Amino acid sequence: MPERPFTRADLDLLRRWDTPTICNALELVAPARRGRGFTLQPFVAADPSLPPICGLARTGQIRAAAPSGRTREQDRAARIGWYEYVADSALPTIVVIEDLDDPPGFGAFWGEVNSNVHKGLGVQGCVTNGSFRDIDMLAPGFQILGGMVNPSHAHVHIVDFGRDVIVHGMPCTHDDVVHADRHGAVVIPADAVRQLPAAIELCARREKVILDMAKRDDFNIERLREALAAADEIH
Repeated sequence: MPERPFTRADLDLLRRWDTPTICNALELVAPARRGRGFTLQPFVAADPSLPPICGLARTGQIRAAAPSGRTREQDRAARIGWYEYVADSALPTIVVIEDLDDPPGFGAFWGEVNSNVHKGLGVQGCVTNGSFRDIDMLAPGFQILGGMVNPSHAHVHIVDFGRDVIVHGMPCTHDDVVHADRHGAVVIPADAVRQLPAAIELCARREKVILDMAKRDDFNIERLREALAAADEIH
């Protein structure tokens, strides 16, 4: 495996900022990504008060509206294979699961058991267009961004894993760096990870000029023009 251009500490550092701030900074360090790479539909957050998560993507696909058509042994093997895949990482991970049912969310893959199992395997949380349940019994600190809440797991089963997925408009590949919080999720190009803190600091300095002016008693359109011009000069 080629050496990554970032470390665990770099990923942990990015958890200091919310996902909109990460998106703002990406506009500076990866301008071609300004219009893509993030989720486009709202999620239900299992716990909106939890801090952001940031880790390597472990991708999977599920269905729940009908049985898998496999034997019980084959279903168990697929599930164990999924867990082995998720556990195979030296860095923190985020599970990104695409629910293939139409409409998605027929059965919940996520609940008390899977949240605790995945947390134990080093997963920080999940981003899915599917559903989740057991809200009061989820693993502490394990964030789930789901398409909906659903009381049943129906016939939920793993279809495939380790392949490209799309969740709420966000394409995601195995080992992509994903940042997520209650606002949604974004994929961060690997070579942008270490550039983001400096870009975030620059964005904050530019925004401060405008915010400070907007809070003044004498704020008006002329003051706004002054602030915007001053912000543009900050590099």
